[in-house]
Parts: sequence; C-alpha cells; structure tokens
Amino acid sequence: MAAVEAPENPINSLAGSAEGYSGMIGRSPNILQLFEQISLVAEDGDSTVLIQGESGTGKELVAHAVHQNSPRRVNNFVPVNCAAIPGELLESELFGYVKGAFTGATKAKIGRIRYADGGTLFLDEIGDMNPNLQAKLLRVLQQKEIEPVGGVEPLPVDVRVVAATHQNLEKLVEEGRFREDLYYRLSVIPLILPPLRERADDISLLIDHFIHKRSRRRSEGPMRLLPDAMEALKAYGWPGNIRELENLVQRLVILKRGQQVGLMDLPEKYREGFEPSEAPMEAVETLAATAAPIAMPSLPQVNEVVDFNAVISAYEDQLILQALRRASGNKKEAARLLTLKRTTLLEKIKKKGLSVD
Repeated sequence: MAAVEAPENPINSLAGSAEGYSGMIGRSPNILQLFEQISLVAEDGDSTVLIQGESGTGKELVAHAVHQNSPRRVNNFVPVNCAAIPGELLESELFGYVKGAFTGATKAKIGRIRYADGGTLFLDEIGDMNPNLQAKLLRVLQQKEIEPVGGVEPLPVDVRVVAATHQNLEKLVEEGRFREDLYYRLSVIPLILPPLRERADDISLLIDHFIHKRSRRRSEGPMRLLPDAMEALKAYGWPGNIRELENLVQRLVILKRGQQVGLMDLPEKYREGFEPSEAPMEAVETLAATAAPIAMPSLPQVNEVVDFNAVISAYEDQLILQALRRASGNKKEAARLLTLKRTTLLEKIKKKGLSVD
C-alpha cells in the first residue's frame, strides 16, 4: 500500500464538522495531548513505538498518523494483524521464504518486513505473537536484518516498527508469555490511547462525522440526534469504543432515513439506567401538539374556602395521566416528558393509585 504525503498542517477540519489529526477525531484534553505526542514521535522517524489501548479505540489510525507525519511517509505503511494470521503462517508472512523452503514453495516470496523497507511495519495485537517469532522479531530490531524461511543468508532491512496491543504486556512478561527484552525494545516510546468513555466531549464530534460519512451516500437529508438521545450516548460506557459508536450510527442512519432520533429510538442497552437531566423543548412541544386533550378540572374562585392541596393534586393526576397516554404507558418515557426521575414518577403513581385505561 503506497503512502500518501502528509498535509503541511495535520491539525485540520474533517468533513467541515469535526476537528481531527490525520484521520482521528477529537478535541478533548486527553486526545489533544495524544495528538501532540504523535507529532513529536513521528518527527523522530526511527524509534519503535508501542500503542496501547482497548479494542476499538483506533490504534491503527494512530499508527497511520505516526507514519504519515514522519520522514518515512514516502515509503510503504504495512499493517499485520498478529492475531488474525495463524502462528505457523505468520513467520512466512513476515519474513518471506525462498524457493523450495517447504512443500508448495515453488517460488520465492518477499515478506512484509522487506515490503516495508524504508517505511513503517505496523504489528497489531503483538501480544498474540508466539515466543519463537518474538525472538526473530527482536533480531530484526537489534541487527536490522532478517532471514527468510529456508534461507541461510541474512538480508539487511530498514523499517520502523510500530506495535499495538489491547493486552497488558507487562503482565504477560510477568507470566512468561512475552519476552522481556522484546517488550523494552518495543516500548521505547509508549502511546496510550484513551477509551471513548473518557472522551465524552468527543462523542458529538464523532457522531456528526459518522453521520456525514454515511449520509452523503444516501439521497435523504442527514439524520439528527435530539438532545436527550445525545445525553444518553454521552452517559453510556462504550465497551466497544469508537468501533461500537460507528456501528450504532450506521444502523440509525439506515433505519431512521434522515429523521430525528430521540431517546426512545435508541436500542435499549443505550437507554438502560439513563435518567435525563431535563425534558428537551422538542419533547414538550410534541406532547402539547399530539397528546389527546384531557378535561382538566376548572379552577375554583377564591372567594370561598379552597382546598389548595386537593386542587394541585387533581391537576398533577391529570398531567401524569396525559404523559402516560402520550408515552403509551412507558413510565420511563413519561418521566422524561414530565422532567421527573423515573423513581419519582413511580412513587407518585403508586401513591395516587393511577393507571392508564
């Protein structure tokens, strides 16, 4: 895969809707700090880099950014997923082989390390590499040379190795599952990628970017999230990180077809346990415009004795019933419309003995 020249100023606007750095979206303090670190690391051009972060946080994007903003950008960026290639095949994929090295090797094959010569080799999920290959990779880093499978003569290579993992390599070293010397060779410059739950300020930027990315392929206008839906997504834990968010946006763009997306349009797991801070104006206006009219009790004249608490209670009863009808009996949605906590509404319904016919 041929490299692309890096822009003169990699801090730029993506799709006119989000701030980004070499394809990454974000402006929260921890991600801006990461952008600065990547810029400094990229300028070096030679030191190995270890990217650590949970699955779905965008480790390959970080590796791309390191390559694209380095002096090596004119040569190849070669990604290898160490977890996706069986161990018995990974060696020949990385180091290549000579003709006749094994049954079926009818001609020599260049390995991915040599294909990355002068450029960057990205080893994703390095923690899954077997110990035998770890020793051979260590030689590449130390001696700057490789031996193809079946070969007897070492070949010089000049590659920058960028590795990534979601595993704790220090723990793997303690357990004897990862070479300590290789770990220290790889982690000359560690980059820690924060999970999405620690980047709540970036969620709206990412959603806008993914909506734009998906909607431009479709004829209808872009989908829009209402404030209550956005608030719920910012409160969600995102175990699948950015990959999970992009998949959700893709699903909503397809199913909602340019419509507005409210809280109740989100899959249940994104709403579970969420308590909206306040009812958005759109919800209040919708309730007023679409709810079936309710005969509210008339106000008594205060020229006679008035049972204030009874009058207020009657109005409260009617308002709760109206919200329940509008929400088709869904108490969580009714609480949102009334700007109440769900537990508060449930207590009032129980105390008053209310039910929707």
